[in-house]
Amino acid sequence: MRQNGLFPNTLGREGTGTGPAPQHFYVLAETPCPYLPDRRERKLITELPHQGAGQLYGALSRAGFRRSHRFAYRPSCTGCLACVPIRVVVPEFEARRTLKRIWRVNRGLTATQRPALATEEHYGLFVRYIGSRHGGGDMAAMVFEDYRGMVEDGPLDTRIVEFRDAEGTLVAACLADWLSDGPSAVYSFFDPALAARSLGSYVVLWLIENTRRKGLPYVYLGYWIAQSRKMAYKVRFRPVEGLGPDGWTRLPDPKDT
Repeated sequence: MRQNGLFPNTLGREGTGTGPAPQHFYVLAETPCPYLPDRRERKLITELPHQGAGQLYGALSRAGFRRSHRFAYRPSCTGCLACVPIRVVVPEFEARRTLKRIWRVNRGLTATQRPALATEEHYGLFVRYIGSRHGGGDMAAMVFEDYRGMVEDGPLDTRIVEFRDAEGTLVAACLADWLSDGPSAVYSFFDPALAARSLGSYVVLWLIENTRRKGLPYVYLGYWIAQSRKMAYKVRFRPVEGLGPDGWTRLPDPKDT
């Protein structure tokens, strides 16, 4: 992640000569928003340390940050609050009819958690997915070494979950950071030829079920933008909380509005 045009800020103890070193934050220069036309985005970022990264990122995640490589970031856009950090409340989650159908359709898949190591097989699936869904975006230009950096370049308990069919074919994968209160989904991708199986939603359902078995409370799904159709699926997993000026609060169920 390039750090051009940054304005430094720090958090931590100052002037005591003791305690942990201050955590430095930077504001990136504005760029075109990839989700909403005619808007500009700006990010607040910080580099995660090798020591204590899990505890720090857990706190940052609860403050609405996400991770990319060794950096944690959150939107800091001028005059725009469209990006809402969201998380599924796992103990209260109950799949509704459509999600139950998605679970049944994909119940023959085998899920395996592995260390966050890039493979040519994963990359091939990633390229097919990006070409089908996000062919005009920056990720379409990622070569294998770029993909390896996305998967392996991070100091957290990061795992990649493989989803395979009965023949052993890789049909979906999910990169997730495991935090003290649940997983934070970094990126998932699947075979675009199997779009009718709603594998993206199935991956989230698997994360929810796996989190429930571990007795953890949340699955972090990143940012939701009400005006973006690409992100509409994220609020299907009710109940879901969004982070706003008053902290984490329940997003209203569409049936109640």
